[in-house]
Amino acid sequence: MQHRYPASLTALQATLQRHPLLWAVCMALAAVLLLSGCTAWRLTQAAELTRESQPLQHRPANAVHRLLLVGDSTGVGTGASSPQGSVAGYLAQDFPRLWIDNRARDGARFAQVEQQLASTSERFDAVLIMAGGNDVIRGTDAPTLQAQVERSIALARRRADHVVLMPAGNVGNAPFFFAPLAGIMERRSRTLHEQLRALAAREGVVYVDLFKERDADPFVANAALNSRDGLHPSDAGYRVWYDLLLAQTDWAERWNPAR
Repeated sequence: MQHRYPASLTALQATLQRHPLLWAVCMALAAVLLLSGCTAWRLTQAAELTRESQPLQHRPANAVHRLLLVGDSTGVGTGASSPQGSVAGYLAQDFPRLWIDNRARDGARFAQVEQQLASTSERFDAVLIMAGGNDVIRGTDAPTLQAQVERSIALARRRADHVVLMPAGNVGNAPFFFAPLAGIMERRSRTLHEQLRALAAREGVVYVDLFKERDADPFVANAALNSRDGLHPSDAGYRVWYDLLLAQTDWAERWNPAR
């Protein structure tokens, strides 16, 4: 009995060697099982991070400027160790007299961004829209997305004269995705950025470009910029996005307490 398993294993090995196609199929199935296990683990981590996340609200008594932030989990700051490690958190830290009303929600697409913008009639000095990643992942078609972004911009401009679009970076570069899905996500992400860049130019709003090719993406070069789910940024990752936000807008001057 103790020799039966090794003999069976030897026979299987010999069979696979005689049939290269069967060997390839077995290897492919093993890879699928391995990747499925990795994906399941990352999905669990993403769910935990979502439950832990809280959108930062900043309401100083001496506020001199007002910002409305809408969008998805990147606006919430999912993946950061605390709300202070999000884009909103860095804004509150650097500009303590900036009022931040954060209505971003995990899982939101541009369809939900419209609802977030419609949920208030207040006026603000600026609106920051951090969305698009879920439209990439869930495959919102281009015409539908175009209409939703146009309506979102129109609603945002009723809330503030200054509107900033800041979609997530190259989703296909996220460690969460493996080939061939990573390639699909990269193509979708590229299309979304091209679409939003063109819309921003046409509508006269600001577009913040976070899209990077794989060989130039700091999130690929430095794993510490990704949270444990491999999908959202970490505190350091959000800091990279925040620095790009300041570099591509006039916010460092706009929200300067000295002004």
